Amino acid sequence: MAESTETKGPKNQKIGIVVQSSMPKTAVVEVSRRVPHPLYRRVVTRKKKFYAHDENGEARPGDRVRIVESRPLSKLKRWRLEEVLWRAS
Repeated sequence: MAESTETKGPKNQKIGIVVQSSMPKTAVVEVSRRVPHPLYRRVVTRKKKFYAHDENGEARPGDRVRIVESRPLSKLKRWRLEEVLWRAS
């Protein structure tokens, strides 16, 4: 039999700002992106919040972080905190 060794590609990554970290092992990360308005063609900012698993509790509000996609960890958590890019002052 032929063995199938599937290699999974790179995980989806996003960079955003932590807006809340009061829950244990969870950080709420807001990711913003700039897209043209479909009718008026003006560039507008869209924001979305993601719940990310923060095992060590290292994220603080205002930090810029990188999150990566993972398996479902709870009802809302589908992302995992990979690293803190820079700390809030």
